[in-house]
Amino acid sequence: MVTENNKIRVVIGDKEELVPVKTTLMDLSRRWQPEYSSTIVAAMVNDELRELTWPLTEDARIRFLDLSSDDGQRIYIRSLSFLLVRAAKDIIPENHISIEHSLGNGLYVETRGSQPLTEEKVEAIQERMWQLAKADLPFKKDQIPLSKAQEIFRDQGQMDKVELLKYRKKDYLNVYELDGLYDYFFGYMVPSTAFLDKFALHFYLPGMILLFPNRYKPDILPPYVDQPKLATIFRESERWGDILGVGDVASLNNILASGGSSELIWIAEALHEKKIAQIADTITANRDQVRVVLIAGPSSSGKTTFCQRLYIQLRVNGLRPVTISLDDYFVDREDTPRDETGEYDFEALEALDLKLFNHQLVQLIQGAEVEVPVFDFNKGKRTWVGQRLQVEPGQPIIIEGIHGLNPRLMPAIPKEKQFRVYISALTQLNIDRHNRIPTTDTRLLRRIVRDCKYRSAGAEETILRWPSVRRGEERNIFPFQEEADIMFNSALVYELAAIKNQAEAVLTEIAPGSPAYPRAKMLTKFLAYFKPLDTLEEIPRNSILREFIGS
Repeated sequence: MVTENNKIRVVIGDKEELVPVKTTLMDLSRRWQPEYSSTIVAAMVNDELRELTWPLTEDARIRFLDLSSDDGQRIYIRSLSFLLVRAAKDIIPENHISIEHSLGNGLYVETRGSQPLTEEKVEAIQERMWQLAKADLPFKKDQIPLSKAQEIFRDQGQMDKVELLKYRKKDYLNVYELDGLYDYFFGYMVPSTAFLDKFALHFYLPGMILLFPNRYKPDILPPYVDQPKLATIFRESERWGDILGVGDVASLNNILASGGSSELIWIAEALHEKKIAQIADTITANRDQVRVVLIAGPSSSGKTTFCQRLYIQLRVNGLRPVTISLDDYFVDREDTPRDETGEYDFEALEALDLKLFNHQLVQLIQGAEVEVPVFDFNKGKRTWVGQRLQVEPGQPIIIEGIHGLNPRLMPAIPKEKQFRVYISALTQLNIDRHNRIPTTDTRLLRRIVRDCKYRSAGAEETILRWPSVRRGEERNIFPFQEEADIMFNSALVYELAAIKNQAEAVLTEIAPGSPAYPRAKMLTKFLAYFKPLDTLEEIPRNSILREFIGS
């Protein structure tokens, strides 16, 4: 409500004050910055994400976001990406920047064009980025007709955006301009380049790594940590994208619009099956040594289905594996440890009954018969239903769970008797050259649909629990991923088109005012890029995607 002296009431934390109408969030953030450990880059205003340039016109509850928040981190990285694109335009104007995927503690970036990337050029691009950052240039936002946006991007040679916008239903587009260069990004920006005060480029043939602070230590720029195995699996995924002819959302939509979904699904699934068969062949070649096969990865990576398909391939090779899920060794819910926010920490190693698991595993390897537990997720209780298991010499034990790579899981089993597989949905698809699709968003959408179907949890509950899941992954899974003997990418290039309708249906149930609403709104807007898959019948029953969409 506007007062007589043209002021509105704002509440920040436990403090309330009157400010003039049209006061911007940036004006307020300057006074609050000393209260934060890193740069404030955005704010939640009445449960809506807003840029700092947003003018306040009514009473508001405000929560500022710095780099320690997920939304703040994304805004910083997105703005930094535009800064990189702009700087590269000055140093290698004949080339196009392609922001590919996360790698290590940064983003892997390639350049496409006539000029090969060298270490000297990377250093020159970094220096140009710093010049632009120190110049405090504004990220200017403008809403323009869709036809004008297509014309601008066509003139700038950004044909990937021109193709993408063919499927946009709204007749306008919000674009950003930085020092004369127009671009479109999915999400908000910081007000100006001066906000970007921590970054570096690392030459990584054939591209480079864009480094930035992480949300857990937002006040420092960490050194680059190489992850060669993860880089290899991403390169393999890029080759799969080339085989399928799908590198961005526009090319996927074009295939679906032209009736090519069947062949796309068949080839994508065949690539998965071929990779699983190769992993089975490697295990079989070491059958005299390997006793335990560990399948590990973050939430909603498709571990359960992968485990079943690997089982079949090992049977084809003449082995007779048995399977165990670490989820069945969860402690009862009331005994589950809690994280620093007081929420149940299901991703903690201590959420498992390690003593029982190791006792039974040793018994099995020694040839004893044991009754294994079954965890009831609806009741949050471990149950005993008479499920007995016995292993003969030469039978590998497949163990599936998020902690499979953690050396603390099985301290009594020699490392040479273990074969470790890391699985994750490492999305190889991008929206366009400058807008990547975070792997975490794909996994969250998978989990939302699955939890609604099978785990008695609505989309709101899943979204609100997701930050705790992510914290657990950062502590308990990602630090060990390079310990894997082999990696498997469970992402399917067509899956977001397949999951779109089910995900949208449950996301729209989350009402404004819910703390989950901003993320639900973002995911819904993201899914709008995708043309839906007309029918799910052609998706094989053993597809990893079936673990989430059903049937």
